Amino acid sequence: MSRNDSTSGVLLRRAVMMAGLGLAVACTPITRNHGFVPLPEDLAQLTVGVDTRESVMALVGPATAGGVIGENTMYYVASKFEHYGPFEPTEVDRQVVAISFTGAGTLSNIERFTLQDGRVVALSRRVTDDGIADLTVISQLLGSIGQIDAGQFLGGPLADNDI
Repeated sequence: MSRNDSTSGVLLRRAVMMAGLGLAVACTPITRNHGFVPLPEDLAQLTVGVDTRESVMALVGPATAGGVIGENTMYYVASKFEHYGPFEPTEVDRQVVAISFTGAGTLSNIERFTLQDGRVVALSRRVTDDGIADLTVISQLLGSIGQIDAGQFLGGPLADNDI
């Protein structure tokens, strides 16, 4: 066996190992965590009917979001996304903790929801139509050729005796 054969064998093994390593890394998900949800131990320290909004924030921290109507609910939301290579990230876990208060400001309820509890809510969008069809800029420019009058640039229509 010559030195050239052993060198090419080593190079081939290295190339195969690098390709295997690249394949393993490409198939490994990248995990991203967003948001914050209080620990169950912290929520267990809250007392319904006794704690107020201020005592809840002091114990578990400020909420991610407040109630949509009024100030009677605080929401803590945490999501976990996994991203595989060139594919779109997918949400694999979501935790929502809703802490409700009475009109007097005392704690009335603590609820926990997960991604499995969620429902798709169809939102009604009221958007004013701009009247422009889905055309590209080039389509709009080419569509205006032949529709331009020289009088528009000069400030009015041209008369025959102006020439």
